Formats: sequence, structure tokens, C-alpha cells
Amino acid sequence: MKTTYTIAAFVLAAVVAAVAAVFWPEGAQFSETDAFSAPDLEPMTFSRAQEEFWRLTPALLLVVYEAFGETEEDAIYDTLASVTHGEALEYLYLERVGAMKGGGLDETDQTIHEIRLLNTQVARENSALSVGASWQVIGTVGHSEHLHVRGNTYSADLIVAPVAGAWRITGFELLDVNRDTAGETFPAPQTN
Repeated sequence: MKTTYTIAAFVLAAVVAAVAAVFWPEGAQFSETDAFSAPDLEPMTFSRAQEEFWRLTPALLLVVYEAFGETEEDAIYDTLASVTHGEALEYLYLERVGAMKGGGLDETDQTIHEIRLLNTQVARENSALSVGASWQVIGTVGHSEHLHVRGNTYSADLIVAPVAGAWRITGFELLDVNRDTAGETFPAPQTN
């Protein structure tokens, strides 16, 4: 009899855990009316973020590129941490620091002019938005004597979720980089 109660208790605990995972994924506790901040945007609820992902996604990515323009490791990390979290923060931070060690940017010599979404799909997955995105980054990268205009295109799978009251990229899987429209070279402006 005791074994029957133990098995029943185990089954009940598993059912309660499964129900909790559906209704409270990853410990998230919020209501549908809760709004979360995003860079340069008004706070967004889940439904609004899903409807306006075409604004939210570039806003988050722009800050990622701002972090990539930093040259001090603390500034890179802090800037990334304002719009990323968890695995995405670790991945993007290590990508940027690795580029520096490999002879990447050694001074702030990049300017992002526009991030343009090309193809995007979004779906809600429990307490997050799953975003499959392709985007083009248009900007300039400077070297000692000239500037390159860049129009690189990227594709990635992103997970965007509220963390500590703000929308953040919590998952980032880079799928493709296309540098075919890398741009042209022109003389750098004179500085005094």
C-alpha cells in the first residue's frame, strides 16, 4: 500500500511540475498587461512586442553593434548586458573580445547608420519570442587613411524575452553572413 502512495505522489508531482512549466516557464511571473522596456522605444507588452517585432528587433541589435564598437572589455560587456542575457550575452561578448585579440578594431572606428530588417518571422514560445531574422547593417568602418561603406547581411535565430523588466536577446544563433555588398572605399575626411 505504501508503494502505491509513493508512486501516486511521484506521478502527481510530475503532473504539477509539467503544469507549472507550461504556465510559469523558467520562473517567469508576469501578466499579459506587464510592459517591458526596450532601447529608445516605449515599454511593450508581449502582444505589442510580437506585433512590433520589426521595431523591437533592430532596437536591440543596434545596441549590440554599439557594444561591438567599444574597445574596452568592461564597456563591451556592460553595453551587451543592457540588451542581452545568459547564453546570448556570453556568445556575443566572446565573439567581440575574440575579434579584438585577432587584430580586430583597436579604436572606435565604426559607425552604424541603419539596421534594416529583410525577412523576419516571429512566434511566441511561452515567456519568450522566437525571432528568425535576416537584416542588413549599413555603416562605415574606418582605417587610418580611408573609410569602407559596409552593407553586410546577417541571418540568425534569436530568442527575445523580458529579463529584469527589459526586453533582451537571450538566445542568438548566427546562421549566415553575406558580405557581397561590402561597399566601396573613399577618402576619410580631414581632421584637426
